[in-house]
Amino acid sequence: MTTTATVRPDDASATALSTTELAAVRADFPLLERTVRGGKPLVYLDSAATSQKPQVVLDAEVDFYEQRNAAVHRGAHQLAEEATEAFEQARAAVAAFVGADEAEIVWQPGATAAINVVAYAFSNATLGRGGDAAERFRLAPGDEIVVTEAEHHANLVPWQELCARTGAVLRWIPVSDDGRLDLTNLDALVTERTRVLAFGHVSNVTGAVAPVATLVAAARRVGALTVLDACQSVPNMPVDLHELGVDFAAFSGHKMLGPTGVGALYGRRELLEAMPPTVTGGSMVEVVTMESTTYAPPPQRFEAGTQMVAQAVGMGCAAQYLDELGMEGVARHETELAAEMLKIADIPGVRVIGPLGADGAGEEISRLAVVSFVVDGVHAHDVGQVLDDKGIAVRVGHHCAQPLHRRFGVAATARASASVYTTVEEVVAFREALAGVRAFFGAE
Repeated sequence: MTTTATVRPDDASATALSTTELAAVRADFPLLERTVRGGKPLVYLDSAATSQKPQVVLDAEVDFYEQRNAAVHRGAHQLAEEATEAFEQARAAVAAFVGADEAEIVWQPGATAAINVVAYAFSNATLGRGGDAAERFRLAPGDEIVVTEAEHHANLVPWQELCARTGAVLRWIPVSDDGRLDLTNLDALVTERTRVLAFGHVSNVTGAVAPVATLVAAARRVGALTVLDACQSVPNMPVDLHELGVDFAAFSGHKMLGPTGVGALYGRRELLEAMPPTVTGGSMVEVVTMESTTYAPPPQRFEAGTQMVAQAVGMGCAAQYLDELGMEGVARHETELAAEMLKIADIPGVRVIGPLGADGAGEEISRLAVVSFVVDGVHAHDVGQVLDDKGIAVRVGHHCAQPLHRRFGVAATARASASVYTTVEEVVAFREALAGVRAFFGAE
């Protein structure tokens, strides 16, 4: 893979991206060169929703379609061989990037689908599917699933539905006033009845990093399985899933500089081998008769039908791109931008939802550049419109986290979020534009 960005060593001594390195990174992203709203430079601060794509990722997808488009894991012709090789090389790249084995990475249409695979595997096991091997996934009425009040709907609604199907009970870890998880009563929430503890690595609203080690230890004490939503962490900080010790994790390609329509489910190998399938059909079977079917080993067991091959190739390329930049440097860049973004708290009438600093999580990196806020007297959608008129793209709404917004007494927030290509100058332009919003609406 060829990039214009400087390759950085991924070690503890790495610093944030320099001005020169950042300029080289930005040159890799063609969309950042465009203008909006009457010729204004684009300031893209919506990367937590979806990231922009470097040219090498775009080229990887096009190259697949132009040179080796074919169905994978079937066919004996050269195109099929090359397509399968590209598909599996991408799996290997993604696995290496997140500290997993290749057989532990299952391609999925996205993180939402990945989490649903785990939830429906519990359902199928509870119905008796999977034999003795699936016993660990069987639920009984009164068993408990624990989530957090900070979850994206993708890591909440599937567990609500699983409880409705099985008679299990949903419980949740509350959020404190500063936007971090309140672990005061963790031992009372995670008990011998807990079967699943599901939580986000980084909140897509507050930017707070969860204390993964503490939560994993609590789950292990009672034999519960952990499910990590890693959508916001994988693109922005070093993530080693084996080191974190989680049982399952989900993340999306489009948030880590890759294509839309593809993501990954990570599962510890022995757990994937024990899980019954959820989506059935072609490509995930061994022997099919009119009476019964036996299933392929993972990861193919959970990859029914025609896969999103070109998108997977693009996601693998994105993982290599980030790896070459060096995730320690990317994380330092992210935390520096977070500090700059949080200066909006000094603007009269602006209230940040979430922690105002990096303290309080017990983690090396405890807050990323995902900053949600409200402006007194101005609806979030109006805030977003004024910023958009100045060429600044932010997110507005509840960000698929209605319970968390309800916790803070607001229906919607505006959210600014950064990525590896974001500059301090862009954050300054955002702050200056935000400072004039209340005056624009006569709310001062």
